[in-house]
Amino acid sequence: MDDLKINKRLIMTPGPVSVDPRVSQAMSNSILGQFDYEFVEIMNETMELIRQSFLTTNQWSFPIDGTSRSGLEAVISSIVKPGDEVLVPIIGRFGYLFTELVTRAGGIVHNIHKPMGEVFDQEEIIAALDKYQPSVLAIVHGETSTGRLQPIDKIGQACKERGIFSVVDAVATYQGAVIPVDKWQLDAVVGGAQKCLSIPSGITPITFNERFSEEINKRKRVELGIRSGETTEQDHFIRSNYLDLTQLQDYWSPKRLNHHTEATTAIYGLNVGLKLALKEGVKARAQRHEYHHRGLKAALEALGLEIFGDSDNEMKMVICVNIPEGIDDAAFRDGLLRNYGIEIAGSFGDLTGKIWRIGLMGYAVNKQNILTFLSVFSLYLSQQGVTGIDPTKAMDTLINYYDNH
Repeated sequence: MDDLKINKRLIMTPGPVSVDPRVSQAMSNSILGQFDYEFVEIMNETMELIRQSFLTTNQWSFPIDGTSRSGLEAVISSIVKPGDEVLVPIIGRFGYLFTELVTRAGGIVHNIHKPMGEVFDQEEIIAALDKYQPSVLAIVHGETSTGRLQPIDKIGQACKERGIFSVVDAVATYQGAVIPVDKWQLDAVVGGAQKCLSIPSGITPITFNERFSEEINKRKRVELGIRSGETTEQDHFIRSNYLDLTQLQDYWSPKRLNHHTEATTAIYGLNVGLKLALKEGVKARAQRHEYHHRGLKAALEALGLEIFGDSDNEMKMVICVNIPEGIDDAAFRDGLLRNYGIEIAGSFGDLTGKIWRIGLMGYAVNKQNILTFLSVFSLYLSQQGVTGIDPTKAMDTLINYYDNH
């Protein structure tokens, strides 16, 4: 066989998600050399699109070649040197990921914890900054493992006033919520491709400010084989080569340091994905996610399911529901996928087998898909013998919502 045929899916997970066909079309364009003048123009345009998407004027706004985790690791490994103290608030799985990345970078981690399904009051985080006096705060904005949105609008200023660097995981909220990086005075923010932006995984938009840039350049080390002229060796240089933000700055600047071979087709996809998102509008896109979240949540409650977690701080791009008693999590999700081509997600750690995570992300978030999902999901759940659920009431609730809002 010389082709590849993939069955169509309705993906209702917190990522990856369906890709806009215009992005797929862009990625099928001819390869250009990474320093071809035409490709350099695309690179520069993409940097400006990333700035607009983050609502920032940061010069250093560019993509990392790799999944979202590569962006998180690039930022952490570049700013955290051995012995640095880092505060990491934990509200779910991905706070633990930050903890892992900091530990591998040689940092000393201070964790503060909330029960799964809750978030921190920002004053609690600021109090922890004063208690531990870290050099870095690494915080998750949208914790998809629990469906919680951690408020951070006061955090950047608090960090700046204390000489602390703020690092934000906005992988799941990027282009599904408004993240005004400059207004919130955030130092470094990592977005996601395969979630609300709706492009394939494998490239990660990031942004960081000049204050952050000055700090990481104290650890700069240019790769031996591509050095030119005099190079000063820095103490505690950045240990990662591939994820070294200082070398990536030189790659994404007029210097065009030949650090790696750029994933040109991924840049094409990112470029078009950002144009589509910005054409819709950052605020309008966030409102679309919130609109459909409100309708589906009401329908799931009408169905008879219990929504998991603190209702005051919900992500608008994922809904977490408690799994009904007597339902096998993995078997149900497998049946839904194999029989009907619809995919939802379970969770992690202590929440494994206890909640389902239903994604509302990006391109595929529209009335048709959500109505299709609810009709199949609710009837399939009924077929499993779950008592106390009402598929008809659920569908009526969703249709009435769409008719009246």
